[in-house]
Amino acid sequence: MKMISLEEELKGNAYPGRGIVIGKSQDGKKAVTAYFIMGRSVNSRNRVFTETEDGIRTEAADPSKLTDPHLIIYAPVRVLGNKTIVTNGDQTDTIYELMDKQQTFEQSLRTREYEDDAPNYTPRISGIMHVENGSYNYAMSILKSADGNPDCCERFTFSYTNPLPGTGHFIHTYMGDGNPLPSFEGEPKLVAIPDDMDAFTDMLWNSLNEDNKVSLFVRYIDIETGKATSKIINKYDRV
Repeated sequence: MKMISLEEELKGNAYPGRGIVIGKSQDGKKAVTAYFIMGRSVNSRNRVFTETEDGIRTEAADPSKLTDPHLIIYAPVRVLGNKTIVTNGDQTDTIYELMDKQQTFEQSLRTREYEDDAPNYTPRISGIMHVENGSYNYAMSILKSADGNPDCCERFTFSYTNPLPGTGHFIHTYMGDGNPLPSFEGEPKLVAIPDDMDAFTDMLWNSLNEDNKVSLFVRYIDIETGKATSKIINKYDRV
């Protein structure tokens, strides 16, 4: 697979929706993830990321403007032991709870489908990072309708064992803007992952469409020690 420029990919798509990047830093020492959300409606844009004990949550920037919490208020990131779960919906909790009962990532997601937001049927995208004793692997998943037909849920899981330094994968919900919104197609895209967390965060945030971007989360995890460093950028201030 040809590596693409993540910066150019984001700048060329005004509405990729929600996106997950997972990979390994160029020096091979850090497990890296990023998650961003975007919005077209007032309700979708009225959000911030806030830190929790084991990850982050979305919350209303201005609670008085929140009209429907369904599908927009959830925990995108949670940590279960040496596993970091990153998703675009409340399937984070499903994965956490069922993996805690010894089910696999893929088994956990078999209990879920795409989102119930007809006519878009937004895909559920998920990722899991496993860092343990100096080793690292990750997987990504997408649950989507069959080209907009909700009668069929298509399930794809992509696993990456011992990922190469400086490489990562990017998956997102929409191929672009539209009505209905066109779901992501194909494999996660191969992208470069740098050592500099601040530079990576700035590149991602500055590449997202100014009108539609809402929040960004980036985490670098030391593969040897498991120590994590995170950054959050919110476009809107919490009231």
